[in-house]
Amino acid sequence: MKVNVWNTILQLSKERGVEPRVIIQAIEESLRVASSKFFSQKENVQVLFKPEKGELRVYAVKRAAEKPKNPAEEISLADARAIRPDVKEGETVEVDLPSDTLGRIAAQAAKQVIYQKVRDAEQDKVLNEFAPRIGEIVTGVVRRIEDEVIILEVNRTEVVLPVREKLPFEEVRRGDLVKAAITQVLRSYQGPQVIVSRSSPRFLARLLETEIPEIANGTIEIKDIVRQPGDRAKVAVASRERDIDPVGACIGVKGNRILAISKELGGEKVDIIPWSADLVNYAKAALSPAKVDRLQVVSRTEKALLAIVPVDQLSLAIGKKGINVKLASRLVGWKISIKQEDAP
Repeated sequence: MKVNVWNTILQLSKERGVEPRVIIQAIEESLRVASSKFFSQKENVQVLFKPEKGELRVYAVKRAAEKPKNPAEEISLADARAIRPDVKEGETVEVDLPSDTLGRIAAQAAKQVIYQKVRDAEQDKVLNEFAPRIGEIVTGVVRRIEDEVIILEVNRTEVVLPVREKLPFEEVRRGDLVKAAITQVLRSYQGPQVIVSRSSPRFLARLLETEIPEIANGTIEIKDIVRQPGDRAKVAVASRERDIDPVGACIGVKGNRILAISKELGGEKVDIIPWSADLVNYAKAALSPAKVDRLQVVSRTEKALLAIVPVDQLSLAIGKKGINVKLASRLVGWKISIKQEDAP
């Protein structure tokens, strides 16, 4: 049977970003499935499909027998001779799917299976491309805004930025360029979903790595990050080389490095904290930018600390709506209470 689908396959391949061979395999599979109504004895169905030459055959090879016992593999001698008059018992013939039936099933059943196969191939392509990139920052164009999600287009793939994962008070419009970190790549019945975030610690970690070469090359290690997205973040860092100041390197000359990151985060303040294995020193640093006079362990069982600060540092230590002390507590992993230094 002559068919003219090669141009259609090439167009579909280009539109969907799927290799032509995947679509050809989908068509072959669809023909096998659809031809089962004609070849109803579980025959071994063969598909010869060369779209670039316009050739299509669907057939089963059967052995001629005077008295067929296995209809999946045998055909009566009389029926075999209707196909090839000179056939002898024991020889094989190719039983073709009638052209009118072939044309009908190629137009009907193929559509459904091709659609599913192409969809599966698209899903695999997206999963293979994005799953190894979890944690990476991507830049996407806002295509549409729905109730709870913002749809971005990244390399011709739609990715999902949940509204809860954008920065508070951040407004985006269709056509805007948005940076975000890939946090999840999921397979769902609706197709693959690539989830991105601007509010996760992972996004900030990647921004730091992008802006600060010493983090990118491993000289400086990010030990931990805590964030109140849009307000403040605290990043604990340590240097693997004694002569490199991790805090200074991250902040940059006149704060240029950290200011660039803060700008991308909509003005979110980023405190760079020197990590320490010593709990007291670490907790003092975590309360930055406030200066702490003394810090004492109240209860190791309950993991409770008390920081005593000068009166002029009290509001700074607590922070707006208590954010500074909350983030410091999360960074250290101990609850920190703040107390004002008693007047002399």
